[in-house]
Amino acid sequence: MSRMTAEHLAAGIIFGDNNTQEYIYLPASEIGMDDPLCVIETPKGRQDITLKQALLSVLKLSLKPVRHPRWGRRTY
Repeated sequence: MSRMTAEHLAAGIIFGDNNTQEYIYLPASEIGMDDPLCVIETPKGRQDITLKQALLSVLKLSLKPVRHPRWGRRTY
């Protein structure tokens, strides 16, 4: 499952939880980069994290593909 989740992140799909307003995604400007940085967004703010950290957070928090209130379902 983690490989599929990593591929979904790399394809711009946004993972999150609309109830807690936590989202993890790969910005469009990072798609195709060698070492892309993802964004973890919470009500407290945004932070850049590595793709590996993003993957671990998605799995740990059991985040699912969602519709982001600003970006929609994908970052591009």
